[in-house]
Amino acid sequence: MTAAAMMRRHTDFTPRLRQVIGDLYAQVRADLLDHPNYRLDTFLERLDRHGIEPGFAAVVAHAPDGAAVGYAYGNTVSPGDRWWKRMNSPVPGRFTSRDALAVKEIGVVPAWRGIGVSRQMHDALLAGRPETHATLMVNPAAGDGKVMRLYAGWGYEEIGVVQPSPESPWLVCMGRSVRR
Repeated sequence: MTAAAMMRRHTDFTPRLRQVIGDLYAQVRADLLDHPNYRLDTFLERLDRHGIEPGFAAVVAHAPDGAAVGYAYGNTVSPGDRWWKRMNSPVPGRFTSRDALAVKEIGVVPAWRGIGVSRQMHDALLAGRPETHATLMVNPAAGDGKVMRLYAGWGYEEIGVVQPSPESPWLVCMGRSVRR
């Protein structure tokens, strides 16, 4: 299999997009769905909140047969946003002095992992954004650290640690310039 997925960008949060992302999430996180933070209903509540926030955009990757195989989405966070206020230490000003793109989720179904689809979705999500910096949160234990190393390879650097909710594991917040 090659990374010949087609990317579709969405800026309107519709019921159909919610369904597609929710279905993909259930496949991507199948092994974690019994954890309170990763339950499908908990994710959908977050998605509903994120989908109406300023600057929302999503990218859905499709296989040649049209089947959805991955998703990435994010939205704009302003300098005073709760995204920054929950950090355990001050965040460098270059990330918080202007609006930033918060990449909220990236997920690829198992059969399409390891061939560059997540990077393609990420790059499509960042393309043309007005923000100067992008940020994301990652569980440092995900893939035994592989996911965090992947993001570092995309130019992200660690900028803080945060626990977004009492049910959430501690996450590492990473950031980078939108344009590289």
